Amino acid sequence: MSVQTRNARTTTPQITARKGGEPIVCLTAYTTQVARLVDPHVDLILVGDSLAMVLYGLDSTLGVTLDMMIAHGNAVMRGSSTACVIVDLPFGTYQESKEAAFRSAARVMCETRCQGVKLEGGTEMAETVAFLTERGVPVLGHVGLTPQSVNQMGGFRAQGRSDEAARRITDDARAIAEAGAFALVIEGTMEPLAREITGDLAIPTIGIGASPACDGQILVTEDVIGLFTDFTPRFVKRYGEMGRLVSEAAEHYAGEVKRRQFPGPEHCFGTGPRN
Repeated sequence: MSVQTRNARTTTPQITARKGGEPIVCLTAYTTQVARLVDPHVDLILVGDSLAMVLYGLDSTLGVTLDMMIAHGNAVMRGSSTACVIVDLPFGTYQESKEAAFRSAARVMCETRCQGVKLEGGTEMAETVAFLTERGVPVLGHVGLTPQSVNQMGGFRAQGRSDEAARRITDDARAIAEAGAFALVIEGTMEPLAREITGDLAIPTIGIGASPACDGQILVTEDVIGLFTDFTPRFVKRYGEMGRLVSEAAEHYAGEVKRRQFPGPEHCFGTGPRN
């Protein structure tokens, strides 16, 4: 879909209809400015709970609150006009019951006007996904490596290495698709397994550390542009080095301030002749 022909926000049914077609381009955004920059180039923007690490310096996503996600969801909605915007439901806001999940999702959608929510989990969350979709909440599923379960998984490790683990992830993917999710994120999963799941499901799969065979791909924007430099996952490709540029600009600025080269007359008021 070209930038020139897009004049309305992409919908979740349009994302679903892309199954097996042109790859779905997805990136994260947490702020108005980043959303404004990536919006013309992507089909879907995820306001991910990865903002915990990227923006807040936390060591996992577990410290994210619903209020945080709503605040950043609003920021992204203000900065975008054509991409489908999906907001993560943070840990503890949907696992207790399907009713609790609906209250959280309804609040996110009402207060941000986003197009849907994402939640993690497989067979154990299928009933919740069905409950939400039956009540008008589009859901993006998420299986494989699920960061909100990092403590249970024993760390950020590729999933699906054993036959048993592969069967479990396959069952999870099928359950979420059958429950009504409009698409499914597959994260940190062995490539042949992600490829097989993609061929098996009727809904699009969006890979991150999964397979080029997925129907779309997603990365964290700050990873892509080199602004988040704490660590670089194997599945990330850097398309820019903004971190280095920011550091160099700060160094240049600091030097000019110390040498009294900045500000110059052109940056001050009342230094020229009065009119």
